[in-house]
Amino acid sequence: MKPEVGRARDEDIAAFLAKFDDVEEAIDAIRNFAQPAVSAGLVDLPPAAKSSPAAKVMTPPAAAPKRSNRCHIAITDLAKSYRVGHQTIPALDGVSLDIFAGEFVAITGASGSGKSTLLQLIGGLDKPSTGQILINDQPLSRLSDRQLSRFRSREIGFVFQSFYLQPFLTLFANLEIPAMFARIKPKQRRARAQELAELVGLADRMHHLPRELSGGQIQRAAIARALFNRPNILLADEPTGNLDSANSDRIIDLFHQIRRELGTTVVIVTHNPDIAAAADREIRLKDGRIADA
Repeated sequence: MKPEVGRARDEDIAAFLAKFDDVEEAIDAIRNFAQPAVSAGLVDLPPAAKSSPAAKVMTPPAAAPKRSNRCHIAITDLAKSYRVGHQTIPALDGVSLDIFAGEFVAITGASGSGKSTLLQLIGGLDKPSTGQILINDQPLSRLSDRQLSRFRSREIGFVFQSFYLQPFLTLFANLEIPAMFARIKPKQRRARAQELAELVGLADRMHHLPRELSGGQIQRAAIARALFNRPNILLADEPTGNLDSANSDRIIDLFHQIRRELGTTVVIVTHNPDIAAAADREIRLKDGRIADA
């Protein structure tokens, strides 16, 4: 049967990946279509991938026990400023808070209050000007770039408002992208992708292209991909910002399901009052500080 023009078959993707002996070769080959995900912080190419061709092999899904070391995030006197020309613009100023294991936390506040900056710092996508972040008692500031990249890929999953799905890959192949950098065998990779598709209610859409999915389905795919490496922490920046109320409610329910079934700590930046109300706790920022209750 002649394949559809513009559709990359899943078996072709698997065969392509199998040709490479190490991560560095694969990175060079797929850089063109991986770059949007790199820019969004979903995968890390330099420096970790270049300096570590022997990537850590992920435990097969069938043999992996549920994690018991559920995350705790401790933030102390965190500040972040940006230089714009000759000016210094403060984004965060003296933020201190604890986020407990398995907690569902909503970070709210007006535009420019520092919400996304705080999320990026927690996720290790940026470095604070001053202050400290500990995850499971590990200070992020003491990690090298290589160590931080590995820590982030193992412990943290990211979901963004505008999520990049490769348009010429099926949902199944899109879910497998994190496995490209972890040397997971095809059988294990397929099993994990199927498991996640079922978790987010997309098992019947596995062989559809992104253009054949709704906005809500694409965002659920984003969440599934963020969970591929079994992170202890899931960070989401305005995950319902582009969705209608029905799909927003479904995403909220999905976050609760993830926390309940996987024990994941969920931290969401949102303007959505329904998410804030559904969370265990709301942390409201104002002018880079935690606002008084």
